[in-house]
Amino acid sequence: MNETAPIAVCLLSGGLDSMVSAAIARERGFRLYALTIDYNQRHRVEIAAAGRIAAALGAERHIVLPLDLTAFGGSALTADLDVPKCGVVEGAIPITYVPARNTIFLSLSLGWAEAAGASDMFIGVNALDYSGYPDCRPDFIRAFEELAAIATAAGDRGARFTVHAPLQHMSKADIAAEAARLGLDAGMSWSCYDPAPDGRHCGLCDSCRLRARGFVEAGLPDPTLYAAAP
Repeated sequence: MNETAPIAVCLLSGGLDSMVSAAIARERGFRLYALTIDYNQRHRVEIAAAGRIAAALGAERHIVLPLDLTAFGGSALTADLDVPKCGVVEGAIPITYVPARNTIFLSLSLGWAEAAGASDMFIGVNALDYSGYPDCRPDFIRAFEELAAIATAAGDRGARFTVHAPLQHMSKADIAAEAARLGLDAGMSWSCYDPAPDGRHCGLCDSCRLRARGFVEAGLPDPTLYAAAP
């Protein structure tokens, strides 16, 4: 470990995108501080995946922070609502959208970054092959950087925070290929919103469909076990 290298706070959900994003941070020479939010999500199995990934990437610290968003509800991931299984609907924000999730998560990342004396955060958002979530767009990332500059004591002293979104303009196929280039075991990651009772990915939710399509389009074997063919 290079103790003189800069620290990056990496949001690590346990999914493929966050795994690749954190691996890119490592490749760029950052020391990894991995942050996983346990928001009592329906697919909490991803938290165990995040632990495996943090260990594999050599994260210097990994915090699993409890934040029960089921108190708010408003999403099929945090309330008693059915996860859609009919495919991605273009132009629509699906019920799996968790209100303001990335704003909340980046705010927590910002708090840890400021406390740790870091100015870099990594998030695995994607504006191409995504489920229509508004908090995955480039405009959101830029706006949050501006917010960070005026919302922190460090920013008041002139520090600038950078939110790295290295997957922003990648397709799922690009992300699958990037995982292979980085030598990552994609099977460590978890994407499914509605895990099957036997512990497999359901295969039919939006996230499973996007994941499976990415591996097919990249021409790579998909290590994921699905309960139903996507």
